[in-house]
Amino acid sequence: MADMEIIPGIGVDTVRIGDRRSQVEESIGPPHHGPGGQRAVYTTTPMLVITYATDETVELVEAHYSGEDGPAEVHYDGVQLTHRFLDDVVADLHGLGYTSTPSDIGHDFHAGFSVWSMHSLWARDIDPEADEDDERAVSEGVSVAPYTYFVEG
Repeated sequence: MADMEIIPGIGVDTVRIGDRRSQVEESIGPPHHGPGGQRAVYTTTPMLVITYATDETVELVEAHYSGEDGPAEVHYDGVQLTHRFLDDVVADLHGLGYTSTPSDIGHDFHAGFSVWSMHSLWARDIDPEADEDDERAVSEGVSVAPYTYFVEG
């Protein structure tokens, strides 16, 4: 499977903000978890978690890391967004001119996406040389929606 590229503020190639649930499931199949609910988990690679509005349209697209030796990770503009140190991801994106605001779990980018860590991975998961006390956050996922979704939601 190829890496997944986000489209800021819009989604990914297979799922876009505003798509109807029926379109999503026709394109990528039924959810593995959460059918009919507001949030549904799909067994794509990388894994997608879709949040639906009350009218059954996509309001948020989340793509999660594949992991060590995973077949695919999430990218944008030549930057690997998942399964890397969060600070490195943010620095690379800022270096390309993208701006962001910090959040409780990561950074919300004005372009229309957020990179985040739930701290379920630790530094040694991506750097075997890391000290046990290394507190660097690992970027575990990317959420895609218009920037206002992150700051007003």
